[in-house]
Amino acid sequence: MDGIIPLWKPKGLTSHDCVVKIRKLLRTKKVGHTGTLDPEVEGVLPICVGQATKIVPFLTDTKKTYIAEVTLGISTETEDATGEIVEQKPVEIQPTKTNVEDVLQSFMGESTQIPPMYSAVKVNGKKLYEYARANEMVERPKRTITISELTFLEHTSEQSFLIKAVCSKGTYIRTLCVDIGAQLGYPAHMSHLIRTRTGAIKQQDTVTFDKIEEAIIDDQLDDVLLPIANGLTHLESVRVDEDTKKKVLNGQKLAKTNIIKTTQPFVMMHNNQVLAIYQIHPDHDEQIKPVRVFS
Repeated sequence: MDGIIPLWKPKGLTSHDCVVKIRKLLRTKKVGHTGTLDPEVEGVLPICVGQATKIVPFLTDTKKTYIAEVTLGISTETEDATGEIVEQKPVEIQPTKTNVEDVLQSFMGESTQIPPMYSAVKVNGKKLYEYARANEMVERPKRTITISELTFLEHTSEQSFLIKAVCSKGTYIRTLCVDIGAQLGYPAHMSHLIRTRTGAIKQQDTVTFDKIEEAIIDDQLDDVLLPIANGLTHLESVRVDEDTKKKVLNGQKLAKTNIIKTTQPFVMMHNNQVLAIYQIHPDHDEQIKPVRVFS
């Protein structure tokens, strides 16, 4: 059983809870998720099963798409609606669509972000939220993020509005909402969030736990499993012949050919079968070597 379950993660479960549940349903240990979603957030959470677990870091590294609600006038310790209020300021004049769009434009591209204290980022082997709960201050590591799309969608109240964000791995939308509020002159927090896309896997591709259970009962699990290739569409691919296929499946190093244009990892394929993920050899740039091989 190899493939990707395009799960629509429900509210109330951690990403790890979802992995545990699928392990029990499928009776296999080879299960992994591809990007943490907070318990109160729902959305696209691809779950890799069997051989597909080998692509977890590659699928995790893809762009994500979110729909978030920014609420002005209130900031919280967790930067979302679950935390204690730390600051309030009346929103006497609702920012116009143009006001918001001008601010959103300033966040486009590459920037530096500091993760929230209530997050699972580790510092000295300890998660930030553990420091926060113990009222211990610690220097948070800065990280480089890239926002490729940031769009105003609509006002949902006098002090709230929806945005669509397409961003790199590791972007904290909570923190982005707080920063957007600051640019508009208000304390703010993220009051709602869903993830609508991970890489090429979209909301309309997803299945619920109920659907997975039905597929198991009906012996039609293949109907909810996506091919491994669906999680690697962001990587370049190289198609090989039958002789090269055997070498690839044996994990052999190969001579680099002119067909390989990328310096990033790429997919070796035969017909529609994913054989392996290769990269240019770090010590011999005239060679390529396997990173993952799918037996």
